[in-house]
Amino acid sequence: MLKTALKTLTVAAMLAGSSLSALAADYTLRATANSNENDEDYDGLVVFKNFVEAASNGAIEVELFIGTQLCSNGAECLQGISDGAIDIYISTSGGAAGIFPYVQVLDLPYMMSDDRIAEHVLSGEFTRTMRTMALEDSGDTIRLMTIGNTGGWRNFANTKHRVAKPEDLKGLKIRTVVADLPQELVKALGAAPTPIPWPELFTSLQTGVVEGSKNGITDIMGMKFPDAGLQYVTLDGHAYMGALWWMNNEKFMSMPEDLRRVVVDGFYALQQATFASPKRKSIKAYEDFVAGGGDLYVPTPEEKAAFKEAAAPVYDWFKGNVGRGGEIFGALEEAVAAAEADINADRSADLN
Repeated sequence: MLKTALKTLTVAAMLAGSSLSALAADYTLRATANSNENDEDYDGLVVFKNFVEAASNGAIEVELFIGTQLCSNGAECLQGISDGAIDIYISTSGGAAGIFPYVQVLDLPYMMSDDRIAEHVLSGEFTRTMRTMALEDSGDTIRLMTIGNTGGWRNFANTKHRVAKPEDLKGLKIRTVVADLPQELVKALGAAPTPIPWPELFTSLQTGVVEGSKNGITDIMGMKFPDAGLQYVTLDGHAYMGALWWMNNEKFMSMPEDLRRVVVDGFYALQQATFASPKRKSIKAYEDFVAGGGDLYVPTPEEKAAFKEAAAPVYDWFKGNVGRGGEIFGALEEAVAAAEADINADRSADLN
């Protein structure tokens, strides 16, 4: 009898607590990611939700919509952010390039050499510069909150043979997105860019419509591309797979400063989670790829330099053909130089 009474009181207390929590939420943030619960984007959002709701003492509630419930592509989702129908959205650079073409700077090849450099760059003034540009170009409606990661690094993968130098890509039909920059990169390296929608890539590899792609290993294994013949991966790391996290600016600015601070700190926690997630997930992905007979090749420093030299014309193309391209390219170059100086100094200090 006592046990039943205690159980009833506990349930009642929980219900009352949840009602109070719901009543206490002064702001509700509707966040969406066009992905799934196995993705780095979801990992980041779970961390963000937990942090923001706890740190705000329930004043902010975060609702997660994973998949295409609220919107189905970059243009539609960013319009939702601008209109205020969606509060938070994550896009790739390709997904946002139609509205903010200069975000493709993240796809420029061989600009950032490793995770430490990329994470340093994306945690500082470079992201604030891009935020200012996006606010200007969206009429102060779309705010870039942070840039994280979604899948590690882009590498060349193909169904035909090992790629150790740029010449090995010659003539290969490489899948790209519709955006111009990745197509220019593939052409610069002597391959044939072939735009194919992501859901059609498995069949396209299987039937020879394309013979390769530029993806991270977790995407390659998650989509079972080796079963379609993708057996050669070259770890050239030509582009860091940046994830752009956007927020409706009016919603953000409508909050008092203390809650804006919570949201900003929440996005920092989200960013750190997305930086870490691909590192862990890629370990098993690489193991499974090799165990399945895949050929994994790491270019030598000289071979990597040859790839970078072959891809150099893409920089001039970007600065000359992308709106505000020169401006954002300069900001990235400056940020990379500062990051390299800081990190090399740290490394030297830690070696002695």
